[in-house]
Formats: sequence, C-alpha cells, structure tokens
Amino acid sequence: FGDRIGLANSAHLRSLNGNDFKPVLAQQSIRELTRTGRIPADVMCAAVWAVFQEGYKNGFGADADHLKTTQDIDLMIENGFTMFTFDPGEHVINEADNFPLNELTEKIKQLPWQSLNDDFNSVLKRYEHVSFNLGEGFEIIPSREEILRALLKYGGAIAHINNLYKHLVNNYSDKPFEVEVSVDETESVTTPFEHFFIASELYRLKVRIISLAPRFIGEFEKGIDYKGDIEIFKKEYLKHVKVSEYFGSYKISLHSGSDKFGVYKAIGSLKRGYTHVKTAGTSYLEALRVVAAVEPELFREILDFSRDLYVTEKESYHVSADIKKVFSSKDYSNE
Repeated sequence: FGDRIGLANSAHLRSLNGNDFKPVLAQQSIRELTRTGRIPADVMCAAVWAVFQEGYKNGFGADADHLKTTQDIDLMIENGFTMFTFDPGEHVINEADNFPLNELTEKIKQLPWQSLNDDFNSVLKRYEHVSFNLGEGFEIIPSREEILRALLKYGGAIAHINNLYKHLVNNYSDKPFEVEVSVDETESVTTPFEHFFIASELYRLKVRIISLAPRFIGEFEKGIDYKGDIEIFKKEYLKHVKVSEYFGSYKISLHSGSDKFGVYKAIGSLKRGYTHVKTAGTSYLEALRVVAAVEPELFREILDFSRDLYVTEKESYHVSADIKKVFSSKDYSNE
C-alpha cells in the first residue's frame, strides 16, 4: 500500500476485510523520504499505530524501497524494515541496446568482473546457443549478440546488487530480511531473455530474491492506467512469469502500479504466477481529492507548489504530463 501522509494505513487495513491479500503498510523510498522531509521512523510508526488502532493481527510488510547504497540499507534496517528493494538503475547501461558489436566487446572488458566473480568466456559458455526450455513451447536460445547486449546492459547492475546483498548478509544475518530487485526505472524494456539473464546470474551469485520488477513493454506512469497494447503486455507478462517459475516462482513486481486497472484484469485472467503490486500513489491521489473538496484553499497551495517544482522533479520519475495544461490555482473556481 504505502502511506505517504501517515494517515491512510487504517483505511488500508479496513479494505482487507474479507480477503487474503498480504499488505505492505510501511513503504517509502529514500528519494521520497528526502523530498518530503520524512524519516524512516515516521513511516514505520504510522504503520504500527494503524495496526494497533485497527486491532489487526495478520502481519504486515515493511518495504525499504529503491535502495541504492549500503548506507541506505543501514538506515532502513535500524528502523525495523524487513524487505529491501535494491535499485541498481544507475548501473544499467541503456545504450547497450544500440551499440555496434565491436563497441560492446570493448566496453564489456570494463565491467566489474571481480564483483561478478566471473569472466567473459565463462559467460559465453553458460549461455551461447544453450537451449533453456521454460515450458509450454517457450524456449530461450540466446545468440552471442543477445548475450553481449544483456551483459553490458545489466552486468554492472548485477554486480551492484551482489555488493548490496553481501552487505546485508554479512552485517545483518541475525535479522529477518527479504530482497526485491528493481530494474523498472530504466529507459529500455527488459526482454524475457534479459530477465532470465539477471535472474540466472543472481542465482549463480547466491543472491536470493523474493521478487523482481522488470521494465515492462508499454508505459507505467504514476497514478494513471497502463499506456500501451494490453494484449501485447499480457503475452510478454506471461513470458516473465515463466522466467520466474524457472527459478522458483518469485513474485513479479509492478512498480508504479497505482490505477493500472487494465493490467490488473490482464494479469488476473492468466491465473498464474505471483504478483507484488505497489500502489502508494492511489492513496495519495485520494487524499488530494479529499483536500480539494474540504479545504480548497489548501489544495490551491499544493497545486501552485507542485507546478513550480514539476519540471525539476519529473527528471527522476517516468511521467509525461504536460505542465502547460495545468494552470495556476487562481484560474480555477472551487467547483
């Protein structure tokens, strides 16, 4: 769920009546904590208070979202978080999709091979023209070019994930923890083979994950429905599910999952696999709706403040809204 204002978790818990969803109540990224002036303790305390207030006894998750450094891990584990979403996006080389082959080969030499506990020839031996049967007619037989592009694109990210995971294991083995890997905030789509490659390499490095967030085909923007061909998404999603099943059925994670009603329906129709949906944006948008109805002057302040920051803030989010279509608050009535 995620609760950006510290007031929504009680409603989240009440919404669970009559179903068996497993809620993640405490969830916020380091990026958003910094921008909103919150600290991890604020997020955890709001969740715990709601649990006591509602008399909820079925357990809840606490997701330290989009962690990039070992310092991030230390901060969040000190505040009781038990799920850690590693974000290696800064180490993904999106341009690998388009580099000529000779340039790929040269750049691959610069990968952090020591952190990968690997070498180039060993990678080729594991994957080149090897048949991986994922069932139901879905077979992956990667070519050398596919391997080179996946290796350069995600090699540094895999090394970074491995380093973060080792820090967690070496320093906090006495604490319960789960790890999700997120490569969704990248410019290019994660192909089924690239997903397979990431999962396979993490498995080789003994990095145990409970969920993985690929960059899906189409557009997953904040707080709006999916933009793209839902039938194509459905076919690709099924391939990603089969990859996860091959490695033990970890969850496929949908980041920016708020209000993706077309996606929910498509995934539900498959009746297959496990899904982790992140929907913090929905509660925040509903809170804004309440503010607009009850305290319109406060909403005007929020609107103008947000308009002034939008151009800067959108740089680190996957959004395409045109701010020119949103006017100053003085141009709107209270109706």
